[in-house]
Amino acid sequence: MKFLHFQTIPPWHRLKHRKKRRQRNQRQRPACLLQSIIFTHIMSLKSTKEIWDYLKNEYEGDERIKGMQVLNLIREFELQIMKDSETIKDYFDKLLSITNKVRLFGSEFTDSRIVEKILVTVPERYEATITVLENTKDLSKISLTELLNALQAQKQRRLMRKDTTIEGALAVKHQNVAKSKKKKRKDFEGNGASTASANAKEKNENKKKSYSPCQHYGKKGHPPFRCWKRPDAKCTKCNQMGYEAVICKNKTLQPGEDAKITD
Repeated sequence: MKFLHFQTIPPWHRLKHRKKRRQRNQRQRPACLLQSIIFTHIMSLKSTKEIWDYLKNEYEGDERIKGMQVLNLIREFELQIMKDSETIKDYFDKLLSITNKVRLFGSEFTDSRIVEKILVTVPERYEATITVLENTKDLSKISLTELLNALQAQKQRRLMRKDTTIEGALAVKHQNVAKSKKKKRKDFEGNGASTASANAKEKNENKKKSYSPCQHYGKKGHPPFRCWKRPDAKCTKCNQMGYEAVICKNKTLQPGEDAKITD
């Protein structure tokens, strides 16, 4: 005959482990409903009772103290202005963090008030989107999510246009660099030709300086056989011997006189 063996009672250490796990879950359950800033204040507390006592003293307390804390938070909310370096998502999160603290004290704070605050305090670059929303939507009924999506969509379009502009500017810059390189290459080639011409001229001058004084003219710079005052040279203007037409001192002859000299 077989007997059924019922499950025995768990040992003490297993019961103790279950108790600790239950307490840990009880501490985590309220913590999941709190903001990260508040969670850092209660993370060192050991039991659920300590957590609730802390929250009660912090957010209930005396009515006078609670009213002062609410006023301070509302004043902080009213002083908020979106910075140019700040993203619209960060500004949303900052305003929601303040309003959630106000709501934890039991004070009413509507989303429409947050919408009005955002519409008034965002930078001028969002003015076009706000104008479109005013013409197409009832701003008193628009939700925070809808407003956030509209403003973020404008930012994304602006970034896309900016990327396109940057790509066009890079293309123009590349063309300008290519033109500049081409111009520099032409200038270099022109300078090279000028340098070669100058070197040839300098070489010619040095060559002229290397000649000794001419025996016919008495000056340097040419060999004797190319001298303009050679004895065998004949002027083509006056037909006289002893010099060439380049240094002829006679005036230009008339055609009749030229014919007489020829005869």
